[in-house]
Amino acid sequence: MKNILVPTDFSPQSEYALKAAAQLAKKYDAQIHLLHVLELPIHLASVDSGQIPEALFFLKLAHQRFEKFMDKPYLKGIKIHESVESQKMVDGIAHFVKSNDVDLIVMGSSGASGIKEMFIGSNTEKVVRNSDIPVLILKEEMKNAEINNFVYACDFETTSYNSYKKAVEFADDFDAEMHLLFVNTPNQFTTTNESEMRMSEFVGKLKPKNYSLNIYNDDTIEQGILNFSRSINADMIGVSTHGRRGLNHFFNGSIGEDVANHAIRPVITFKIEE
Repeated sequence: MKNILVPTDFSPQSEYALKAAAQLAKKYDAQIHLLHVLELPIHLASVDSGQIPEALFFLKLAHQRFEKFMDKPYLKGIKIHESVESQKMVDGIAHFVKSNDVDLIVMGSSGASGIKEMFIGSNTEKVVRNSDIPVLILKEEMKNAEINNFVYACDFETTSYNSYKKAVEFADDFDAEMHLLFVNTPNQFTTTNESEMRMSEFVGKLKPKNYSLNIYNDDTIEQGILNFSRSINADMIGVSTHGRRGLNHFFNGSIGEDVANHAIRPVITFKIEE
């Protein structure tokens, strides 16, 4: 891991992300890219942001806020770059990731609920839905970079293997115990024997350094992940996500987005390659 991206709106949640990124950067000897996506007013969005006074004002203001935001003792010794993109949040992040070979996105989130969650969602959810690289989401400050208990929830279908592989690498880097989790629900019931066979097949191909196999019964997959993680006092939750979009997302949703939106614990998502 060499490049960590922290999209920021300079909120307290953004600082939670920056603090976590700083800990990860020190552990991996990585550099941090701080990105502020400047969603300019409509009359400015279609012109060169460096050509007119109003756009220049917004850019100057963003860089002033960067100076205060980056003036933190925990960033000492870390190489940090600041950037401003003037387009929609998701598009700006996606463009930056591709242009700068980013390995991980770290974001703070306040979540979304009710009608807003159903029809709009939070910016963090939108990034999770569209990102091809892992996204770490925090709602509270991550006290330290020690991750001892890492829950990884998955359906353990063949299509999820590559995301499982990325999760194993992440857990092993932290010397964390990886609690592999299969959640059984009334609507998607799977026998214990079949669940264990699926999980064992993954482990047979790639075995984490330290792991446990867990089958948990609950009303929904999301609740199962959250309740199991609470029961073992997990430090972080990892989930595979399909990143569904459009009508498919509206009708089927995404477990990864739902967990990221409602969990208090840090959540890291790994995109399923389809």
